[in-house]
Amino acid sequence: MNKKLAFIIIILCFICACSSTTTVLDVDRPMYMSEDFAYSDLKTVTDKMVSSILTNPPVSQRTDRPVVMIYKPSNRTDEHIDTIAIAEKIRNGLNRSHKLRFINQEARKKIEQERAYQQGDMVNPATKISLGKQVGAEYIITGSITSMTAEEGRGIRLKEKKVKYYKISLELTDINTNIIEWSDEQEFARMTSEPFIGW
Repeated sequence: MNKKLAFIIIILCFICACSSTTTVLDVDRPMYMSEDFAYSDLKTVTDKMVSSILTNPPVSQRTDRPVVMIYKPSNRTDEHIDTIAIAEKIRNGLNRSHKLRFINQEARKKIEQERAYQQGDMVNPATKISLGKQVGAEYIITGSITSMTAEEGRGIRLKEKKVKYYKISLELTDINTNIIEWSDEQEFARMTSEPFIGW
């Protein structure tokens, strides 16, 4: 094999290695690219929290559908985690059970603007929304997500091992009494092993 042909083969291999591909994934199958919080964690944790809320008091003992507000958990980790997505996934899971009703706090300003507009002279009085009919929440869901990272100590090794631990806590608080009526937490940890030299 001459040098020119060998060079062409090397260039072609490099181009093929650098080309990008797109693959459709099944979100129900866990997949982890690193020790960081992933979409598989979001799905697993929120499914477990939804099940815990629905199968424990006070929700499991209610025959009516109490009204709830949910806020995004506070992020106490050292990475960016979409905590709004966590709150939305929990709310949607609970909503599908038809055992709770939720206040749409995100739409409050828009609702206020629409109500104010309807009180003017531009809207037919027969179609105006009546004031004072909004429903107050009985419970509020809040929580937090924390993480800790542990790395191997100094020494001669070919790979670096790292363990990342996560804990997500939620609580359901009675707004009238300020008593936490339900709380739970989900924990998980992952270990990664990376070579010191690689690309």
